[in-house]
Amino acid sequence: MIYETPDDWDRAAQKRVVLFGMSGLGKTHVSNMLRDAGSWFHYSIDYRIGTRYMGELIADNAKAHAMQVPFLRDLLMTDSIYIGSNITFNNLAPLSTYLGKPGDPEKGGLPFALYQVRQREHQAAEIAALLDTERFAERAFRLYGYPNFVCDSGGSICEVVDPWDDDDPVLGTLEDMALMIWLKGDEAHKQELVRRFDRAPKPMYYQPEFLLAAWDDYRLETGLSDDKVDPDDFVRWTYARALDHRQPRYEAMAKRGLTITADDVARVHDEAGFNAMIARALAAR
Repeated sequence: MIYETPDDWDRAAQKRVVLFGMSGLGKTHVSNMLRDAGSWFHYSIDYRIGTRYMGELIADNAKAHAMQVPFLRDLLMTDSIYIGSNITFNNLAPLSTYLGKPGDPEKGGLPFALYQVRQREHQAAEIAALLDTERFAERAFRLYGYPNFVCDSGGSICEVVDPWDDDDPVLGTLEDMALMIWLKGDEAHKQELVRRFDRAPKPMYYQPEFLLAAWDDYRLETGLSDDKVDPDDFVRWTYARALDHRQPRYEAMAKRGLTITADDVARVHDEAGFNAMIARALAAR
């Protein structure tokens, strides 16, 4: 680790961290809080994916839907209107909408083959965005003078790396330039995440082998053909399984850094509290 002791952390002229864990446990909250402190650059992996690596795909998908409406088609064909993504750190809907959900097209689902294509696009984009992290940390300091850097990774980071491979290129790059911090939830957090997801199911990226197994198991259990699967029901059915699938992967990644509980994160309200929390975790390691 680049910071071995509390003293290393306290005295560091440049503090760099990579936050990882399930969505909904505080990564973006902490990142926003540190950015607002004034001395931290906030690098969002999902934002980078949605702007740099999948922005054109997202915009083209919106244009394809608009082209089906004669009124909008005429305006697009004459360059009278512009269609683009308005993705932000706190509104990633354009990215998740493009990723979509598989199933019945009458219910907004995508053909499974097309869904797999978009999953692969997301996988490549996420890896590229993660590998950009070090360059952005250096750029943030060189161009803007930010001494500190927080990388707000997506919940699917554990799906695009091999946590058990000591030579994984993405994890090796991150570990060499920043302190890896797992925001770990407990069973109560899991149940709350499942409750929230049931209320508003959203698209996710899944490891290909996990996705294929889930798709086959769901269809076998329900007896539904690909084009009759309810997209929301499938992702609800899959979500808790995905949490269980990701937990050991996060745990293996955390051996490269620190583990901080989601409850401890929730008690942090400013930069000083964050720095103190990291120092305590290093002392207890």
